[in-house]
Amino acid sequence: MMQLAEFFPSQPSRLWHLARQMGVDYAVSGLPWEEKGEKPWDLMPLIRMKQRFADFGLTLNVIESMPPSNNIKLGTPGRDEEIETFRELIVNMGAAGIPVLCYNFMAQFNWFRTSTTTRTRGGALVSSYDHSLMRDAPLTEAGIVTEERLWDNLRYFLERIVPVAEKAGVKLALHPDDPPISPIRGVSRILRSADALQRAIDLVPSPSSGITLCQGTLATAGEDIPAVIRRFGRQNKIFFVHFRDVRGTAEKFEETFHDDGQTDMLEAMRTYVEIGFDGPARPDHVPTMEGEDNANPGYELLGRLFGVGYIKGLMEAASKLRTVPQASPGAAAGTAGS
Repeated sequence: MMQLAEFFPSQPSRLWHLARQMGVDYAVSGLPWEEKGEKPWDLMPLIRMKQRFADFGLTLNVIESMPPSNNIKLGTPGRDEEIETFRELIVNMGAAGIPVLCYNFMAQFNWFRTSTTTRTRGGALVSSYDHSLMRDAPLTEAGIVTEERLWDNLRYFLERIVPVAEKAGVKLALHPDDPPISPIRGVSRILRSADALQRAIDLVPSPSSGITLCQGTLATAGEDIPAVIRRFGRQNKIFFVHFRDVRGTAEKFEETFHDDGQTDMLEAMRTYVEIGFDGPARPDHVPTMEGEDNANPGYELLGRLFGVGYIKGLMEAASKLRTVPQASPGAAAGTAGS
């Protein structure tokens, strides 16, 4: 069964306590930037962070953060220095026993929304994206960034990083572009579909190169989520899961509660059970609920409690449904006729 995790700050917080009380055993965190006098990708800050989690009863399985990387993505001066920093991080993650790095190849800006105050069920606040609001937006300082340029730069990066990850025993989990639409302010987005993710991990084939299966992003792109799970699960390429949902299309969508989007979430969970996925998964981009100030959209506390509880219920249901014996056609016909 999948390892239910949460994204935690690198220092103990109320979320650490509440997550343990909910039965969460696994942790995802960013880089420990608060360590003074040391780089967050150095060995000792990573070891100390992992031990803080361990002493609290949490196993740190994923770093979901990146050193500076925009020169890598754009192919501009300084990219080789940034790649060297990535090498240091991966080597030190391996030495510290942190097995998964979630990374992305979104140049200039990370996940992107036009609103963080869209109202959903009961007045809760979610993020949303409306591409019509961006059509006349000015270019960034990077100017026009073509898809071809990004694909070339991704290959250059992977050719230098994948062998390091193989040697270190670290899995590289590539996150799709969010939103999956191109371009935005002149900057292309290349990882907009399951086919694009496949192309990316096939650039430098390796057991260490796979994906973060972000259900919300791929559902926004119009993908069939159970089919995507089977596709990459058969290849053992799902290294990490963002278990979330949306309503809409790449042109216009909004986040939702886990039980209120367009994906059959029970069927998705049953598919993870079907393929034997036993890696880390976490809720993501949760609604901001009554009494919260929305200072950290998508990552306030109460929506996370809802998300964890909902996912735990799906995990139990999917596991038990798998063990229910299926009636044979003859038995079913006999019952109907009796």
